[in-house]
Amino acid sequence: MKRMERIFAYVEAESAKFTKETLRERGGLDAQEIADALGILRNNVSKELNALFREDRIVKFGGRPVRYFERAALEKLLGAPLPAGPLAYESVAACEKELTAQQQPENPFDALIGAHRSLKRQVEQAKAAILYPPDGLHTLIVGQTGVGKTLFAHLMFAYGKAMERFAPDAPFVTFNCADYYNNPQLLLSHVFGHIKGAFTGADQAKAGLVEQADGGVLFLDEIHRLPPEGQEMIFYFMDTGTFSRLGETTRDRHAKVLIIGATTEDPNSALTKTFVRRIPNIITIPSLASRTLGEKLDIVKLLFTDEAQRVKKPIRISVEAVKSLLGSIGAGNVGQIKSNIKLLCAQAFLNGIDNPDYIEVDFKMLPQTIKNGLLTLSANRQALAELTQYLAEPLVVEPPGRRRARAEEEESDKKSFNLYRVVEDKVELLKGEGISDDLIKQIVATDVNVYIKSLYDKRASINLSTRERLLKIVDEPLVDFSEQIALYVSKRLNRSYRDRFLYAFSLHLSAFLKRLKDKEPVPYSEIAGAIERDSLHYQVALEIKARIEKHYRVTVPPTEVEYIALLLESAEDEDLEEKITILVAMHGASTASSMVEVAQKLFNTQDTNLIPIDMPLEKNPQELARKVITMLRGMNCRTGVLILADMGSLVSLGAQISETLGIPVRTIDMVSTPLILEAMRKADIVGMDLDSIYESLRSFRGYEAVDFAEHRAADGRQEAIVTICSTGKGAALKLKSLVEEVLKSVGKPLAVLPVGLTHLEEHLKELQGEYAIRAAIGMKKPALPIPFIPLEEFIDGAGEQRLVKLLQVPEAQERGAEEKAQKSVVVRRLCEESLEKFLTYLNPAKIMDSLMAFDRVLEAELGKKFSNPIRIRIIVHCGCALERIVTHSQLQFHENKQEIDTQKLSAIQKAVKVFETALKLRFDADELYFMAKMI
Repeated sequence: MKRMERIFAYVEAESAKFTKETLRERGGLDAQEIADALGILRNNVSKELNALFREDRIVKFGGRPVRYFERAALEKLLGAPLPAGPLAYESVAACEKELTAQQQPENPFDALIGAHRSLKRQVEQAKAAILYPPDGLHTLIVGQTGVGKTLFAHLMFAYGKAMERFAPDAPFVTFNCADYYNNPQLLLSHVFGHIKGAFTGADQAKAGLVEQADGGVLFLDEIHRLPPEGQEMIFYFMDTGTFSRLGETTRDRHAKVLIIGATTEDPNSALTKTFVRRIPNIITIPSLASRTLGEKLDIVKLLFTDEAQRVKKPIRISVEAVKSLLGSIGAGNVGQIKSNIKLLCAQAFLNGIDNPDYIEVDFKMLPQTIKNGLLTLSANRQALAELTQYLAEPLVVEPPGRRRARAEEEESDKKSFNLYRVVEDKVELLKGEGISDDLIKQIVATDVNVYIKSLYDKRASINLSTRERLLKIVDEPLVDFSEQIALYVSKRLNRSYRDRFLYAFSLHLSAFLKRLKDKEPVPYSEIAGAIERDSLHYQVALEIKARIEKHYRVTVPPTEVEYIALLLESAEDEDLEEKITILVAMHGASTASSMVEVAQKLFNTQDTNLIPIDMPLEKNPQELARKVITMLRGMNCRTGVLILADMGSLVSLGAQISETLGIPVRTIDMVSTPLILEAMRKADIVGMDLDSIYESLRSFRGYEAVDFAEHRAADGRQEAIVTICSTGKGAALKLKSLVEEVLKSVGKPLAVLPVGLTHLEEHLKELQGEYAIRAAIGMKKPALPIPFIPLEEFIDGAGEQRLVKLLQVPEAQERGAEEKAQKSVVVRRLCEESLEKFLTYLNPAKIMDSLMAFDRVLEAELGKKFSNPIRIRIIVHCGCALERIVTHSQLQFHENKQEIDTQKLSAIQKAVKVFETALKLRFDADELYFMAKMI
C-alpha cells in the first residue's frame, strides 16, 4: 500500500472512533500523532496530509498543531453534508456554526457585524419594529455620517421580507431630503407627487415616492432636512395612511408604507416635536470609535474581502498594517476606512501585478496619517492585548466563494517560539520610520508582553501538562534546567510564576543556545534600556544569566539579559491578572458593602477582585443574578469566582453564574469578616487556586481571640521582656524577633527591649523607670531580681515553655500555647532562616508548614520528643533534600544499609508521606537512610 493510502486508512479508522464530544475536545488528528503511530517521518506525513486535503478526502482544522479529520466521518458526526471542495475551518466550532447556519432560515441581521454584540439592542429594536402588528412601527435611525444607517435600513427591509411581512417584490424606495432642502415645493413634489399645473413646469401629473413605496418601505435619508410643512404632511400620512399630491385640495389617496428615516442630528432639536412624537421607535447606531476592537477588525476584514473580490486575488495584510488601520480610527467612520482600504489595495495591486498568487499590503506603503495609528494602538496596552487574541499572524482574505487554507497555517505546528524575531521585526520596522529609540523600547516591551501572554494559551492542551508539551519540542535536560530557573524566580521575586513563564523561558533558552551553536549574534542592542537597570527584573535576569553560563559553560552577552528581563516582566503581568474573584453576597441594603469595606481596611487594600453584592429583602433573586452575571462578563474572572454568601437564594447563585459564563464557581455560606479576610489572604498572598482556597476555607472556624492591647503592670508601666547579648545589636535584635513571635503566638505582645552587656545594670535600672520588666533572656543573668532564661535554654526549647508559664497565660490559652509549642516558634523561625541560606529554588516560607508537620509525625511515630537542636538539624536537612528532589540531584547512601535502625527508617517512611500529599514530591530511599542515621 502506498504511503498516502496508509495514512488515509489510519485517519479514516481513527476518525470513525470519535464521538462529537471527543471531536470538539481534540479537534482531530495531528501530523505528529499519525507519524508516531505509523512510524513515518513527520515531514512526510505532513506532505501526504496536504495532498489528501487537496483531493478533498480530509478536512483541515486550524490551530497549533493543524489537525485533520476524514470527510465522510465528519459529515456523519455532524449530521449534515459538507460543501464541495477542499475545506479548512478555524475550528470544529466554526465548522458546526457554518453548517447550522446553512440549515436555518436566513436572518439578514446575522450578516451585520456586531449584531450579537454592540448592536444587539439595536437589532432587537429593528426586529420589533418590523413585526409589530398590524403594519410595523415607523422608525428613526440616528447616528454619525458613515456608521451604516442606510445599511441598517436595508437589513430591516430584508428581515421584513424574510419574515413575510413584505411581499417578495415589495419596493424599497430611497430619498435624500438634503437634495431639495432649498426648494421645499420641489421636495414635497418628489415625496408626494403633483398634479398637472401644480407649479410652473408641471406639464403633467406625476406620482410621488409614497405611491412608489406602497406595500414596502420609504427610506428618508437626512430627514431633518424636511421643512416643517413637509414633516407635517409626513406625520399626517403616518397617522392616517392618506395623502394628497401637491396641488390637490383633498387627502383621499391611500398607501401602506413603512417610513424609516435617518439623521445625523439630535431629533429633539432638528425635528418638530409633533413629528418626533409620531415616531415611536428611535434606533441610535454607535460610532465606529465606540465599537469593540473585535468588531472593528471584522469591519476591516469585510472591506478587504470586498476588494479581494474586485481584484480576484487573495490579499495579505501585515499585522502592523492592520494595527495601524485600527489605531487610526478616531473620529473617522466606516466610509473613511473604506476609502483608505481602497487606496491601499489599488497601490498593492500595482506593486504586485506580477504576483499571480496574492497582493500584499504592508506597513511601509501606508500614508503617515495611518502609520501614526500604530503608535496610538501600541500606547494602549489593554487594546493591544485584546487584539492579539484575534490577530497573531498576517491577515489573509480570499475572494468570496474561494475556499483554501492559508499558506501560513499549513505548517503552523512547525513554528517555534522566537522572541528574537518578534524584537527584530519590530525594531527594523520602527527604525525604518525614524521613530525615536525611547519610543521603540516602549513599543517593543509592550509587544513582547502581549506575545508572551498569548503564546501559552495558543498552544495549551487540556490533555498535556506544560512539561509534556515542552518535551515534544525541546530536550529533557533543558526542561529540567528551566524548571529550576522557574522555581528560583518564584522564590527570588516572592510570587508564583505560573506555567506560562516556564514555557516561554524554555523555548527562548533553546533558541538562544541554537544561536550560539550556529554562531549567530543576539540581534538589536537597541532594546537596551527597555527594562530599567536598577529594577528587580533586571537584577534577577543577571542572576539567571550567571546560572546559564555556569550550567552550559557558555558566555551570555549583555543584550540577552534584556530579553530575559522582558520575559520576567511579561510573566509577572500575566500573573497579576490571574486572580480569584471573591463575591461577598448578603441580604440587606448595604450589609455586604459594609463588611467588605471593613475587610479592605483591615487588609489595607482596595482590591477590585473583592466585590460586595447587596440584596435588599424585596429584590427579586433572578434580577440580582442577571445583574451579577452582567457585571462579571466585563471582568477577567477566568480563574474562577468564590462566593461567600449568608443564606437562602444567594447560596445557589454560583450555579447560575457557572452555567451562564462557563467559569468555575465555588460557594461557602455563613460568611463572616474573618472568613473574608482569610479568603483574601489565601487568594492574594499565598496564590492558591480556587479549589484549594475552597477546601481550606470549608474547615476555617475563625482566628484565635487575641488581645492586642498594650500589657501594663498595676502601677501603669508597660510590661516588657529584655533580650541581652554582647552589643545589644545583631544577635540581640535577632533574639528580639524570636521572642516577639513567641509572645504573639500566645497572645501576649509585650514590648521586647534589646540591650548590650556594657553597663547592663545601669541600662536595666533606667528601663525599669518606664517598663515593668517581666523577664530577661540572653547571655548573662542580670544582678537585678528579674526572672532570667539563658539563651541556650531558650533555643533548646525548654526556655520557650518556661517563658509561656512565666507570663501566666490562662489555662485555655495555655493549652493553645502548648499546641503551638509542638511546632515551636523558635524552631520554625531558625529553620526558615537557615534554609534561606541553603535553598536556591524552593521558598522556605512556603514549605515550612510541611516540614513542621513532618517533624510532628516523626516524633509521634518514634514516641519521643527531640531537643530543638536535633529538630532543627533534621528539618533543615529535610528541606535541602526537598530541593534535591526538585533539581534531580538526590544523595547516594554508600554506607552499610543493614546497620540502619529499621524502626527509625519505618517512622521516616511514614513521616515523608506528608510531602507526597502536600507537595507531590517523593523521596528516594537513599535520602531516607541519611535521615535515619541522623536520629
